[in-house]
Amino acid sequence: MATPEPQPLLFVLFGPGGAGKGTVAARLVAEDPSLWLSRSWTTRARRPGEATDAYRFVDRAQFEQRVSEGGFFEWAEFLGNLYGTPVPHPPAGCDVLLEIDLQGARQVRAARPDATLVLLEAPSPEVQAARLRGRGDDEDHVRRRVEAGVAEVDEGRTIADEIVVNDDLDRCVETVAGIVDRYRSARSAGA
Repeated sequence: MATPEPQPLLFVLFGPGGAGKGTVAARLVAEDPSLWLSRSWTTRARRPGEATDAYRFVDRAQFEQRVSEGGFFEWAEFLGNLYGTPVPHPPAGCDVLLEIDLQGARQVRAARPDATLVLLEAPSPEVQAARLRGRGDDEDHVRRRVEAGVAEVDEGRTIADEIVVNDDLDRCVETVAGIVDRYRSARSAGA
């Protein structure tokens, strides 16, 4: 009799804008073929130079329709835009990675207490602001994101299973990959 596939683990990479979540998530899934990234939806406009597949970019009506259909695992409004994670359907043998904000992480924690929440922080508000500017955010948006980021990190520390400071990209990706490996090993040991 064949052994059933283990239940996919759920890893949540969350933190304030400018922490580097998208970059870290992209590197993780590029380096680990058994880690599947759930692509979030948003009503915000695509930033200049942002990949067309960074999110599923939709209008508010499409987003709200999906909400009414129960199609999101979690969703939230932040600074006037809606963001949501579709109910994940990973390929067989893959664990799930979500790249979301604090509100989403709280919703995931409530729905899936077994999820592993990894708070990603920028090393300082100045670095966070520089990263936001580097991706094309205007000064007002940068200021609001950095201000919100302080509270997000403070609260995020209270719900996170793991906290990683993204002060060096290679080291950060290696650290998060190590967290994934550790939880996978614990699952295997418990099987």
